[in-house]
Amino acid sequence: MAEKREPWKFLEKYRGTAFKGEWPTLPEMFKISVDRFANHDCFTIIEDKRETLTYAQVLDNVENLSQWFLSKGIQKGDRIAVSGKNSPEWATVYLGALFAGAIIVPIDYGLNLESAENLLRASGAKMLFTDEEKYEYAKSRVNKVGLYSLSKKYPDTYVYNLSTDQEFVAEKVEENDTAAILFTSGTTGNPKGVVLTHKNFVSDCYIAQTNLIINDKDVFYALLPIHHSYTMQAVFIESLSVGAEIVFGKSMAVSRMLKELKQGEITMLLGVPLLFNKLLAGIMKGIREKGLFVYGLIRALMGISYFITKVFHHNPGKKMFKAVLDKASLGSVRIAICGGGPLASSIFRGYQELGIDFIQGYGLTETSPIIALNPKEKFKIASVGRFFHPYMEMKIDNPDENGIGEVLVKGPMVMEGYYNMPEETEKMFTKDGWLKTGDLGSLDEEHYLYLSGRAKNLIVTEGGKNVFPEEIENEFQLEDDLEQVTIQGYVMDKATKSEGIEALIYVSDSLFDRLNIRRDDSSSQETVLKVVQNIVNKVNKDLKPYARITKITLLEEPLEMTTTRKVKRNYKK
Repeated sequence: MAEKREPWKFLEKYRGTAFKGEWPTLPEMFKISVDRFANHDCFTIIEDKRETLTYAQVLDNVENLSQWFLSKGIQKGDRIAVSGKNSPEWATVYLGALFAGAIIVPIDYGLNLESAENLLRASGAKMLFTDEEKYEYAKSRVNKVGLYSLSKKYPDTYVYNLSTDQEFVAEKVEENDTAAILFTSGTTGNPKGVVLTHKNFVSDCYIAQTNLIINDKDVFYALLPIHHSYTMQAVFIESLSVGAEIVFGKSMAVSRMLKELKQGEITMLLGVPLLFNKLLAGIMKGIREKGLFVYGLIRALMGISYFITKVFHHNPGKKMFKAVLDKASLGSVRIAICGGGPLASSIFRGYQELGIDFIQGYGLTETSPIIALNPKEKFKIASVGRFFHPYMEMKIDNPDENGIGEVLVKGPMVMEGYYNMPEETEKMFTKDGWLKTGDLGSLDEEHYLYLSGRAKNLIVTEGGKNVFPEEIENEFQLEDDLEQVTIQGYVMDKATKSEGIEALIYVSDSLFDRLNIRRDDSSSQETVLKVVQNIVNKVNKDLKPYARITKITLLEEPLEMTTTRKVKRNYKK
């Protein structure tokens, strides 16, 4: 059994006064943090200079906005939508809506305008806050919804300029009331509104800390879009629960990201596989450029660092590779967490070797979202993490001879259901109340979860063997020449319906630059295919015979991806 760690013990001091439920609501949680850390830095942006608001200042802005909401007739349960780049204004709208008793509806800022408009309509939102790039469009299209700005460019409707002289009292919100509706297309292209309560978010926030120690000295980096449940929980809500600081990143442009990492003195870096792949590839490229001897020496030292970390639970790499990490703007990073998709073990190990405690996690929007985290003190490199026993339950349904089956979960972080979709909600649960994740995996005796892939993506080969596309895709994660590798089955025999393995590949610009050819030059296809075939052949050597790629399709355009950089698997003919 995992050691019992209860990071929420301090809440007992506030029980019965600041809150009365099993868990505080999100506004109650934030007020408790303000009581504990009023003068700590809370929201930070780095433009020409560093601009920061303290917890007390953020609370003033939030309460001012919530009073304005109430003055405009917003009532408990009304929906308020927000769609924009990461910013203190975005976060203020989120909290202000909850303080007023409303339900927040974060909408993906990267969606095309028509899709965003459909989600806005489906949510029944009474107000929309958006950035300047989409403000004018929204002004001409959403005339039945009050439109307000996250940007100073529109001062009359700018969030920080909205106020009232009157005083209002919001209707009491309970922990089981809905806090947010998160629309997700996942990887299927079929958007659903996930209904999450205050208890879902807050319980998950504190329970996740049983596998990860964070504190008020940490600085979290909100680089990935904050509307996504992963960033919303693992950065935004987690940081507010312990009085930590949030640095809002508005772009994944490398130069800006490195500047924000360095000037923000980030200690908690959360990202997706694509981000960590690129960062590590850049570091290793810089080391290789120093020559074969230096590269070999550093690789040997990395191996020693990893051995010490695993055996003695102390990571010496931070000191050993200080110059390397400082150059990559990662010198202040204490912990890096990867979620939002499977990560190759080699990437996980690479960061550990360099001295960054690297953690993999797992979850779904439907579970608020975190349900497994690798403790840094006892990580297992092949696992996506240890689930939060005994504060939730997880089991494997109908396991095969290898113990692999669908992952089922129960716990306080599991959603209420899908918004206005009772039939879809029913499909997600077993008759005895377990949430069906749709993921295939296995558990070990210490409650660590090992994922194999999505059930719907499973490929059944000619010999009746099961192949998980994600496991093959992971083998390509360090290949800089390939920007996208997506594995699917293709029918080899219509009579038996047996499948072969096909790789859909979108080649990176760097390969064309290296070969000194243009992407639109049709005569270069054979040259490109030869390079790609060599990479595939190399990967195939390490795969079991039945899992080897037998068909390559070069893509002219990359496949559509979700916010967390996963391919939307709605392409198969």
